[in-house]
Amino acid sequence: MKSKNILFVLALSLGMFATSCSNDDNEGETIVPIQGKYNLSKTGTIVNGQEVLVDAAENQEGCTANRDYLELKLSNSAVIGDYSGSNCALVETTGTYVRSHNDLTITIGNASSTSDIINLTNKELKLKDKTTGIITVYTR
Repeated sequence: MKSKNILFVLALSLGMFATSCSNDDNEGETIVPIQGKYNLSKTGTIVNGQEVLVDAAENQEGCTANRDYLELKLSNSAVIGDYSGSNCALVETTGTYVRSHNDLTITIGNASSTSDIINLTNKELKLKDKTTGIITVYTR
């Protein structure tokens, strides 16, 4: 009788284990929050199956203390900061963003662009534009 109870508990435990692991994955979607301020770091493309990234040319030479940035706020507003000119003047452009799984769509005025979120960690946001294939890397 005791062996039947042990066998029953073992079978029950195995059944619960098998059903609890059925589909827990997040389909590749990262769970790190996307809100935050990201400094433009690198840009590039994929050549012969390899990422080729270089320091972002968009960052104004001489403005090393200030890099262009993308800020994604909790209110779904997006701010693009661009330092330019000899005095490194900041020009901010505002718009909105929408995240749907691993897609990020940023809309500024009537123009919008959608990118795949390739990597999102506490320190990095890497995007690949769905239209142009350009990869942009931002760091926090």
